[in-house]
Formats: sequence, C-alpha cells, structure tokens
Amino acid sequence: MIAEIEAFGAALGKASRAAANTVKGYRHDLAAFNRYLMERAPSTLDEKREHVMPEKITVEHVRGYLADVMRQASRATVQRRLFAIKAYFRWRTATLDVENPVRTMRSPKVEKRLPQVIDERDAARLVEAEGDAEGPAALRDRAILEVLYSSGLRVSELTGLCWRDVDHDLGMVMVRAGKGNKDRLVPLGEPALDALKAWRAAMPVAWTPDGAVITNLRGGRLTPRSVQNIVARRLLDAGISAPLTPHGLRHCFATHMLNGGADLRSIQEMLGHSSLQTTQRYTHVSVNRLKEVYRRAHPRA
Repeated sequence: MIAEIEAFGAALGKASRAAANTVKGYRHDLAAFNRYLMERAPSTLDEKREHVMPEKITVEHVRGYLADVMRQASRATVQRRLFAIKAYFRWRTATLDVENPVRTMRSPKVEKRLPQVIDERDAARLVEAEGDAEGPAALRDRAILEVLYSSGLRVSELTGLCWRDVDHDLGMVMVRAGKGNKDRLVPLGEPALDALKAWRAAMPVAWTPDGAVITNLRGGRLTPRSVQNIVARRLLDAGISAPLTPHGLRHCFATHMLNGGADLRSIQEMLGHSSLQTTQRYTHVSVNRLKEVYRRAHPRA
C-alpha cells in the first residue's frame, strides 16, 4: 500500500491543481491509515505480514479506523482522513479498474464554527504592540503582523513570499501558487508596505529579488510554526487574551473588510477562495456583530 500511496500522491500533484501542502496532507493521512491496518487489521496483510494489501481492505476496516480516530480527534479530522481515503480509492479504481470499497460511505457532519476574530481596535493594538524583540527582529515581527492583517494571506503564503513578489509602487503582492495552485494579486496597505521597507533595510543578511521576504536572523526562510509563535508572543505583548492564530488574522481581515463595506466577490478574490460559499461564512460574523450593536443601542431591542 505504501508504494500505491506514493504513486497516488505523484498522480495527484501532476493531474490536478492540488497544492503541495494538500498532497503532503493526503500522504500523511493515508500513511496513518496504513499504520492502523498494520497494527489492528491482520486480515489486510500479506502472508509475511510485512505489507498491507489494498485489495483486502473493506468498508468495515475503514469504519473501524475512523471510529478509532474519532476517540482522539475532532469530527473535522475524521472527515479529512475519510476524504483522503476516498480520493485514494477513486484513483485506485480508475487506475486499476478494481472495486471501490468506500464508494457509498458518507462523511460525518462537521459542526460549523464561526471564525475567531478580534475587533479593529484590538487588531491595531496587536500590530503596533512593542515586545521584547529589538533591532531587526522587532522590525521583522512588525512586518509579519502588518502583512497578515493587511492582506489576509495564509501563513504558508506569507512564508513563501520572495521580494520579487512585492510591488511597492503598485502596493500589491503576488501570491504564487497558493491553495489550488492559483496565483493572485492582493493589495497591501501603506503601513504594511512601510513595515516591509523597514525590515528589508535592516535585514542582517543582504536581500535579493529571489530571496525570502520573511527570514530568521541568519537569512533562512521562516517556517509557519515560527510565525505562529511570533503572533502568540505579540498577543501577550498587546495584552489580548483571544486565542488568535495567523489564520485568525486572515479572518479578521475578511470580517473587517466586510464591516467596512467591501463586497463578498472582492473579498473572495483577495482571499483566493475558489467558492463564494467559503467566503460567505464571514457574513455570519458580521450579522452577529450587527445584532449585538442593535441589542445595545435600540431601546426596544
């Protein structure tokens, strides 16, 4: 099965518009399924018990695996694991002309949660907070917060930026091969552009057009996890208790844009959503805000 997982991942990357992170996630989830079968489903193994035989996998094996995952993970995780398994068996059926054991399986319903956001004043406090970092690190951290909030980029898109992608004259940033392998242009506000200029001038390692925008102090490209840690520290520095992540700043960007009068289609374009339905969830956040304002302000609310 391991060999087939690798072949499936390669085919997914070539034949579809799946991003590298999506392919990596499918491989990771299918490898976890393979480990479960090796340990808990001996009937799926070969005679030497060294490999899982995909043709021996039944719908009951998949259900048992998902039940095991459910005991220690969220419904969203279970749904994602099932998506990976279904995609693998669809590929296998199309490639080898064999039966698909999970063709009729339904995904578990996932509770839809409203995105965690902070209001405009707290967002400004977060971006402008002065922490313990000094010199170039402080300028870099400020640039990270400014760009995330100004553009709504995903954290992986931020860490993937090169200096050639930033057009200071137009005030735009080119996000290359974002989710779905689609390039898009996103506006950047003046504070974000100024923060990037200040960071570039102070970078300890000389920048190049093809070099990373967000780096550590040795010049290496910063990881998404490092950006998460920086955001967490800045939350403490700003005295904000909300459990906000870099992705939460993306939610703030969309919600505050909507509150300010931006239309959903424009927000969809800037966020890089393939479906307007994905963007529409931000209207629920704004509706809740409007209801709260109405409740506080109207004498007969």
